[in-house]
Amino acid sequence: MNLAIDIGNTLVKLAVFDTGQMTGLQTLNEISVAYLQRFARSHPGIDASIVASVRDFPPPVQEFLQNNFRHIRFDAQTPLPITSTYMTSETLGADRLAAAVAAHSLMPSDNVLLINAGTAITYDVVTADGVHLGGAISPGIIIRFKALHTFTGRLPLLDEITDSPLIGQTTAGSILSGVLNGTLSEVDGMIERYGQLYSGIKTILSGGDNNYFDKRLKNKTFAIPNLVLTGLNITLDYNLEKSL
Repeated sequence: MNLAIDIGNTLVKLAVFDTGQMTGLQTLNEISVAYLQRFARSHPGIDASIVASVRDFPPPVQEFLQNNFRHIRFDAQTPLPITSTYMTSETLGADRLAAAVAAHSLMPSDNVLLINAGTAITYDVVTADGVHLGGAISPGIIIRFKALHTFTGRLPLLDEITDSPLIGQTTAGSILSGVLNGTLSEVDGMIERYGQLYSGIKTILSGGDNNYFDKRLKNKTFAIPNLVLTGLNITLDYNLEKSL
């Protein structure tokens, strides 16, 4: 059994995989050694782990994983079942790369546009021959709400992600329209532009806000949650097999 940990900008996700299938999932605000100790006791079959992080986390957590499991810290030097031509690999988010691994594994015969809608909205292209090319990074919905509130004098801070009419008739309604409808238009537009580069490209949608986009986009997408965790598990298995 494998333990995959995705430490994102906002949340920490832990997943247990048994022969490739996710059998347990937990979401936390922060991770600690005490929590990992309890988690490991409740899943005694775990013998390997992998962690990817886009922010700093307590060094004792890394030490616990290294001391108790066959462990990998996912970074730019980790051997992968795909290749990447990203020019600044040291700055490439681990979440983007892990999700790209999963996208190619799920659709190995297609060019894939992977959209991860979370704190940021990231776009990544993975070709049918398993090459991650890069993509784009854009502010997520909550960041846009916060930016309007922070950098203006009187606009309120909103956090409601729901349907919004195109014409807002209050200040709050206008913010909702601008942020939500504007973000939808951005994502649809980006899908179309990538489709012009790669005819027939398949689009995978993941991330914490994927439920909002899934039924509202004009373009066809495949909504696949927890793509980063899946990619981490695939990468862990790939490295374990190489070490045998």
